Amino acid sequence: MKRWKKIIAAGLVTIMALSMAACSSGGGKESSSDGGDSGETQKKEGSYSIGATYYTLQTEFCMRMDNYAKKYCKENGINYTSYDGNNDANEQLKQVETMITDGVDAIILNPQDADACAACVDAADEAGIPVFGVNTMVNSDKLTAYVGSQDVGAGEEIMQFMIDYMKKDAFNIVVLEGPMGQSAQLQRWEGINNVLADNKGIEILAYDTANWSRSEAMTLMETWLTTYGDKIDAVVAENDEMALGARQAIEDGGYDIPCIGIDGITDAVAAVKEGRMIASDFQDAEGQISGAIDAAVKVLGGEEVEKEIWIPFQMITKDNAAEYENKY
Repeated sequence: MKRWKKIIAAGLVTIMALSMAACSSGGGKESSSDGGDSGETQKKEGSYSIGATYYTLQTEFCMRMDNYAKKYCKENGINYTSYDGNNDANEQLKQVETMITDGVDAIILNPQDADACAACVDAADEAGIPVFGVNTMVNSDKLTAYVGSQDVGAGEEIMQFMIDYMKKDAFNIVVLEGPMGQSAQLQRWEGINNVLADNKGIEILAYDTANWSRSEAMTLMETWLTTYGDKIDAVVAENDEMALGARQAIEDGGYDIPCIGIDGITDAVAAVKEGRMIASDFQDAEGQISGAIDAAVKVLGGEEVEKEIWIPFQMITKDNAAEYENKY
């Protein structure tokens, strides 16, 4: 029923547009129909309009997704509009409502909160617009498809890499987490603890969110160094921005504590190459966003896609860091 409402609405808009064109006395050249069948699923690829809301466009990773989406859509004749959610689920809902009003064909959702942003999917579903999650998950069975990387596995990988690097069974760590309630934070935390469950000699001295922020992580790490000092043996950060912030605080305090992160952003790759970070688990921003756009185009064209599409992580170490220097 929702789909028929959308098709009827689209037909009314077309009739109004034709009426206006017929009444126009201007000398401009009118656009002509290509004679093809009408209907959403039979549009040419270039006629699709895709809107995207990102939980933030203030981090390098999300900016990578958005910048590549702009380039990718331009090259493929897709109309693309994006919004910065400013780490606010309510703001993202307003942006989705704007996209619905604007009549987009599909919505890409990079949600700030797995539960709160389910309202975004509900609103789009009510309007008959498919939603494609990317990078961070939303708890909704109405999502058309999700494209991302398996964050539990990333948490396990960075924790195990740190253990292998330390080469001992007992040491103390601090953990920097992402925004609380976001799927990446929840799942990376789960992965870290999966590994710790089999390594009882490792103790978490402190853990807290730094909201994916380099500056927040630096401030938090300064506090932990004041509190724990030499008791901190290693830093495990759920993203590179926080790992870099922690590392700056460590260096400023005259310490040398190993740090690891996730994403493979530009500064992190340089830090790994220089030995300031021991590793970063590369997350493919281009692969994720292009996967989401491709899935949207396929569904709009009447094709079926997998419900979950996984893009693998890749560990960046000092040995292979040079291969990732020019990824973006």
